[in-house]
Amino acid sequence: MNWRMPAETAPHERTWMAFPREGITLGEEPAEREEGYATWTAVAHAVAEFEPLTMVVDPTELTRARRMLSSEIEILEAPLDEFWMRDFGPTFVVDDERPGVLGAVDWIFNGWGAPEWAEWRKSAEIARFVAAQVGAELVSSVLVNEGGGIHVDGEGTVLVTDTVQLDPRRNPYADRARVEAELARTIGTNHTVWLPRGLTRDYDDFGTNGHVDIVATIPSPGRLLLHHQPNPEHPDFEVTRELRELLADTTDAAGRAWDVIDLPAPETLRDHEGFVDWSYVNHLVVNDGVIACGFGEERADASAREILASAYPGRRVVSVDSRPIFARGGGIHCITQQQPVVAR
Repeated sequence: MNWRMPAETAPHERTWMAFPREGITLGEEPAEREEGYATWTAVAHAVAEFEPLTMVVDPTELTRARRMLSSEIEILEAPLDEFWMRDFGPTFVVDDERPGVLGAVDWIFNGWGAPEWAEWRKSAEIARFVAAQVGAELVSSVLVNEGGGIHVDGEGTVLVTDTVQLDPRRNPYADRARVEAELARTIGTNHTVWLPRGLTRDYDDFGTNGHVDIVATIPSPGRLLLHHQPNPEHPDFEVTRELRELLADTTDAAGRAWDVIDLPAPETLRDHEGFVDWSYVNHLVVNDGVIACGFGEERADASAREILASAYPGRRVVSVDSRPIFARGGGIHCITQQQPVVAR
């Protein structure tokens, strides 16, 4: 098999999401829960303006999902405990030597390192469920990994972080060579760019320990969008400066030096939990569009849309208020997963 994960900018068959269900992530208070349901629904409707969307729904939430989601959105029932589809869902791959064949990588998912609070065993089965629904060949992996922990250019390059793939709570016996070999086998990459860490907030109890999809992404080969924290009062000021310096000494799989584009953070520095990790990097590319995170800051949100529109020519950029998603540990990219079109 010659599996390859296409770039997110390649044409999509559809996007997958998981509908929230009651539990620690959604929130204890009724208002918190309603906020979560409403935000996941808003993202789903934004995506559905551009391409088909399928929502996996826990049996306990079917009535609510059918009430809140438009009739255009397909609903599939399956047991869930978490609802971050990027992380526990399949990573879709294609085989360029076998037209029409879709693959689905089933990473081992242990709730971002099996923290005490996490409920993840039901959602760990979802990659296989989704693969069966679309008739994809299952690509089983021995690597504990999440879709938010990788970004590819579709041409051999993958971005990862030391604190995710080499996390002793995930892969206690892994080293860089083993991780790179498994990524080559499953998603077809041959050049790995290792970032030393992610954003500060992502190392809190409810964080992922450094997912790359909140830090950097590859909008086109040879180009990087990098989270930029311009305020020295925020700890990510130093983090992002150091990442930019490190990336200056790296290339993509083709040997090109990166054209690094700063994507500045909004002005807000803190919420009631501490320093925020609000990031416009955590967007989803869809057919003819980009679903961007919004943070209630008109000027910063508009500036981010301009940068994204320039990075993805010909795509319409729309914002969805993502503060409720970030309050729960992620962003728009984290709750979505694209299924590429396969060549026939």
